[in-house]
Amino acid sequence: MTNPVPISLATRAPRLDTRPLDKRVGLIILATDHTTEVDFQRLVASDRIGVYVARIPYANPVTPENLRAMQPSLTAAAALILPDETLDVVMYSCTSASVVIGDAEIATAINAAKPDTPVVTPTAAAVRGLKALGARRISVLTPYTIETSRPMADYFSALGFEIDRFTCLGLTDDREMARIAPSEIVAFAKEAMAPESDALFISCTAVRAAGVIAEIEAAIGKPVVSSNYATAWACLRLSGDNEARPQLGRLMALPLDGAWT
Repeated sequence: MTNPVPISLATRAPRLDTRPLDKRVGLIILATDHTTEVDFQRLVASDRIGVYVARIPYANPVTPENLRAMQPSLTAAAALILPDETLDVVMYSCTSASVVIGDAEIATAINAAKPDTPVVTPTAAAVRGLKALGARRISVLTPYTIETSRPMADYFSALGFEIDRFTCLGLTDDREMARIAPSEIVAFAKEAMAPESDALFISCTAVRAAGVIAEIEAAIGKPVVSSNYATAWACLRLSGDNEARPQLGRLMALPLDGAWT
């Protein structure tokens, strides 16, 4: 039998930083989501900003009923992100569910676990982004069915946007939405943009549009906002990162004006 390795206790306790990273962004994403974490690691995470994720149950197909069924999971999911510690912002990553549940209702559910924390939804971020770009007339591209797209059209119309063209791709599984090739996103975006619109909005956090925003803008000559692109912009600005990154698209060069509500 060998002699035990001697182990000694350090002569002092280590000095602890207040936080491992300066800012904390919490994400609540669908169990089936392939895209949001990847986009946020690329666009938001840094040596100053940490991105922390909780997943909630979700069952395809994408219908208003299945989207609404996620609401009861939001508070518990928020509580699981660094329990008993504060976050600088929480983002709920589902655009169509944000429409059917409601931005305010989502914020209330998340704030029940993380009080006084700004809550970002893709819809609210898209609205703020489109307004920052000066867009009043918009075209919209979604991967959803007409049934799921209708509430989204009503959402933007109710907030004062004039929708010149609304195109949907008819998909019902968010895992398939995540597999739409970036080149196809660009091609469909060009078809979806009405000449008279001020900007194009591409919906769905599953769709890999955030990585081709600048390419689409170059092709259509107008600003483009997508779900993950808008939420990344909002979360960066709410975390105090105001660096202009025009190479990622026009919105990433702009500040977030006013308080987040």
